[in-house]
Amino acid sequence: MGVVVADDGPSGIKAPDGGWGWAVLFGCFIITGFSYAFPKAVSVFFKELIREFGIGYSDTAWISSILLAMLYGTGPLCSVCVNRFGCRPVMLVGGLFASMGMVIASFCTSIIQIYLTAGVITGLGLALNFQPSLIMLNRYFDKRRPLANGLSAAGSPVFLCALSPLGQILQHEYGWRGGFLILGGMLLNCCVCGALMRPLEPPKKSEATKEPAEKKVKKKLLDFSVFKDGGFVIYTLAASIMVLGLFVPPVFVVSYAKDLGYQDTKAAFLLTILGFIDIFARPICGMVAGLKWVRPRCVYLFSFAMIFNGFTDLMGSMSVDYGGLVVFCIFFGISYGMVGALQFEVLMAIVGTQKFSSAIGLVLLAEAMAVLIGPPSAGKLLDATGRYMFVFIIAGIEVTTSALVLALGNFFCIKKKSDEPHTKEEAAEREELNKSEDKTPEDAKVDSIEVEQFLKDEPEKNGEVVTNPETCV
Repeated sequence: MGVVVADDGPSGIKAPDGGWGWAVLFGCFIITGFSYAFPKAVSVFFKELIREFGIGYSDTAWISSILLAMLYGTGPLCSVCVNRFGCRPVMLVGGLFASMGMVIASFCTSIIQIYLTAGVITGLGLALNFQPSLIMLNRYFDKRRPLANGLSAAGSPVFLCALSPLGQILQHEYGWRGGFLILGGMLLNCCVCGALMRPLEPPKKSEATKEPAEKKVKKKLLDFSVFKDGGFVIYTLAASIMVLGLFVPPVFVVSYAKDLGYQDTKAAFLLTILGFIDIFARPICGMVAGLKWVRPRCVYLFSFAMIFNGFTDLMGSMSVDYGGLVVFCIFFGISYGMVGALQFEVLMAIVGTQKFSSAIGLVLLAEAMAVLIGPPSAGKLLDATGRYMFVFIIAGIEVTTSALVLALGNFFCIKKKSDEPHTKEEAAEREELNKSEDKTPEDAKVDSIEVEQFLKDEPEKNGEVVTNPETCV
């Protein structure tokens, strides 16, 4: 996803904000659900893996970390694949990889083999689905983009509510091996979602306008100019600190409840509570972020969400019974949902639509190392101290620090953006607009007649779906 892809429409194309976009949104909802809920849901099997392989908490935590690290760290690789083959074929192959990894993992005889299969192969498959789906979603929505991002992000808690108890049932009925095998079959649904991702085509234009468009064929594979944007640098730094602690509590909360002496099903129900609250938090936050007064200040709403999340972790560290963990999961679900709904919306607001595909790949790559060391280091701390309190405190401090970096960095270091265009394409369009003002009245009259005729011919066409043989399944 760190690339301006080949099937990207011209910069002048207008997002439909509906139509087939709702089918794309549904596919993105499913993909987001599998991508983010899977690393947490797999934690249900950790106790069984610890007993079978004779390992510690930190060893099992590597499974979730590798899954997330592959999801985050393969941004540039996914971008190159999308640039070469398009979003849909990459997602179809990704679905096969995700399924194959879990199926092979069900036959593994060591934890290292599980790292390679359930971690690397499944993680790569999810990444090949997640990043192209976000690109397609942001092509289909503009005015309704905050709501669309909030609704697609709701896939994570919906699937967490379903996968966590399902994983517990599968483990009880079929063991962890049978559970992995069935989950692998479920991941084939990613291929169905990939089939929904049909690229947009701009409205038909006159022959005169086709020639300049054809000149702009070559585009950068990875646009590193985003690092010149101070807002992007601050966002990347803050996000990297945030993910050190963001995913730690959901990974360990089930084991926390089990160590307090509660039944496995009751412990797994905590993730269901967290996910249920998260389901409503994400779309509501997306609607709030889309309000006229709030949208220009989304970065500060995002900072508040992170502070809220970090403070919840600190309060959760004092939980000593099941009731305390339930309260923690409720507030964590609200704050976690706000973070999930706003993270990509804020990034797009900072860099703009033209550079979003490069920016998101680079951000995910920067976050990959933090994701990789976060849960395992928390597991090491747990193995050394035997107390979950310290794990939750460290996670809370990391997330709160990231919020302060983002808010203060934005407030003190980023000047208000002028009306200057963000990209060369926008600058060219602005220049072309200025030249048109110097035209003779006769030329202007001819142009206005052509535009008027074009609008009459194409009253509602923003973008059409391509159905040529190369993009069809």
